[in-house]
Amino acid sequence: MLRARIIPCLLVHDGGLVKTKNFKDAKYVGDPINAVKIFNEKEADELMVLDIDASVKGVEPDFKLIEKLAAECRMPLCYGGGVTRADQAAKIIAMGVEKVAVSAAGIENPALLTEMAAAVGKQSVVAVLDVRKKKGLFAKGFEVCTHNATKVVKQDPVALAKTLQDAGAGEVVINFVDHDGIMQGYDLDYASEFKRTLSVPVTFLGGAGTLDHISQLIRRLGVVGAAAGSLFVFKGKYRAVLISYPTPQQKLMLCREAMDIQG
Repeated sequence: MLRARIIPCLLVHDGGLVKTKNFKDAKYVGDPINAVKIFNEKEADELMVLDIDASVKGVEPDFKLIEKLAAECRMPLCYGGGVTRADQAAKIIAMGVEKVAVSAAGIENPALLTEMAAAVGKQSVVAVLDVRKKKGLFAKGFEVCTHNATKVVKQDPVALAKTLQDAGAGEVVINFVDHDGIMQGYDLDYASEFKRTLSVPVTFLGGAGTLDHISQLIRRLGVVGAAAGSLFVFKGKYRAVLISYPTPQQKLMLCREAMDIQG
């Protein structure tokens, strides 16, 4: 039986580990490799590492960093940032990474996901959608944005997620820009729309500030990926840097809630 996954998400900027608020104000929180070592010790379900510079700068993935991450990581690893070709994805998978994530490149060219799936297997292809509420006094609904929320995609987010799934994505990550770093909980209502529409595994990122927020997501949606950044790297109201992760007992309780929903 499938179970919910609790996934730390690490953002890489200028070679260091950072955390943002609403995709802005990146705060340095440490070295990515050291963070991986700690999450190894804490037996995290999975780890997501996203290079937030690569697509904006139009550069290739940092293969040297990826190689170091893969060598150190003892849990399934998903890497995203700068991947624009299927051969790059194949190179990353060959290094020992389990999943390769794409955002802007896959949105602009869904055929890339088809090519990646043919090269590395659908289970290793992840599509990431950065979603936020439309801006403007009378604006309603949500929109997808790319390049660290500097560009807007004029497609319905849920419909686009379905398109990327059908093109070859074996998993879809929905990142709530408005909730990024705020630590006040996921957008459960909108998350439900994606969960109802998609048939592949879905992971939600953006908003978790407590384990109860993860519990709420799992109770509402069942078997999903519950990803978080701030929750696992900050401690207390002053946001002191301290890497943490649920204990095995806490994780078991959270995952049981999803199993109960699944039936």
